[in-house]
Amino acid sequence: MEDARVTVVVASRNRRKELLRSLGHHRAPVVLVDNGSTDGTPDAVRRTHPHVEVVELGENRAAAGRTVGALRACTPFVAFADDDSWWAPGALRATADALEAAPRVALANVDTFVGDEELPDPFSAVLSASPLPHRDGTLPGPRILGFMACAVMLRRSAFLEAGGFDDVIRFPGEEERLAWDLTARGWALVYLAGPAVHHHPSPRRDAAERRQRGLARSRVLTAAMRLPWDAVAERVTAELRAGAPGRLGVLDAVARLPQAVWRRRLLPPDVLADIEMLNRVTPDGVREPTVP
Repeated sequence: MEDARVTVVVASRNRRKELLRSLGHHRAPVVLVDNGSTDGTPDAVRRTHPHVEVVELGENRAAAGRTVGALRACTPFVAFADDDSWWAPGALRATADALEAAPRVALANVDTFVGDEELPDPFSAVLSASPLPHRDGTLPGPRILGFMACAVMLRRSAFLEAGGFDDVIRFPGEEERLAWDLTARGWALVYLAGPAVHHHPSPRRDAAERRQRGLARSRVLTAAMRLPWDAVAERVTAELRAGAPGRLGVLDAVARLPQAVWRRRLLPPDVLADIEMLNRVTPDGVREPTVP
């Protein structure tokens, strides 16, 4: 075990082969949340990795499964990993040290290297170039307003107080609402250069158009939950103009719109100003990694 301050939380569904490979790389207590797998994942994990705590949800709760895992953790910090990713040696300790030394930081997004070629994910460069000013004090890295869920460590208490990942947004694009809400609560989110996550994308993944459709749906729902109505209308218009995946994503969002509006809470002016700054610098904002 590399660091007793950290629990690694993994949410998975029907990726038994990739999961059994990645679990052996984790150097901290692991909570696996199974989102209703039908391929025998829970039993296989119990046989081959008996140290892993397995939580069977019996249904697919998507990203909200990570919240269940965080609730089961007993450590001050939680590191998320996907079933096809793992933290590099020393990364858990280095990131926990950074969070422990910066009590106003809720989340640190580390570097990500993709595939056997270990190519740097371009999203890390986007985060490292964040123009957001530090609000107070010295932070261990650039302040950010977006992150990659498989490459972050969070302060568990801050994550849970902000509601974790929810059942409205689900997946993909679940990071945006949480990043906004943490910032609205006065927390800083940072990009931390140095510590790294290895990501070997599973071949069992959505096609690009299906993923873009899901992202469009999430962007509309997130806007409805937190942005002024004129900004919501702008997002809807942008997605409708983005092509078929965007239009289908808007239609998908309509079904969940009552849930989103029920949980609507307008962001404070300073966070809205951060979002506007990012939209001016990068029209698409700080959103998704190139390889999910």
